Amino acid sequence: MAFAYQVLDIVIAGILAGVTTFAFASVAPRIATDMGVLFAALYYFSRNPWGGNGEAINEAVDGVYARLVPGK
Repeated sequence: MAFAYQVLDIVIAGILAGVTTFAFASVAPRIATDMGVLFAALYYFSRNPWGGNGEAINEAVDGVYARLVPGK
């Protein structure tokens, strides 16, 4: 299951990078890609880049992943 969760993390981080890059492209095109990569890395490496109740958020994300990825 851990491999499937990691694949989902990568896909979500990629989507986050694309959306962030697109959003920043019209406002600040020179840093759009940098911001996209930054936000994707923050998500991928911590899943809770803005602090707070990180354990609860990570458990909620794992719960969503458990529903998306078929069980054993």
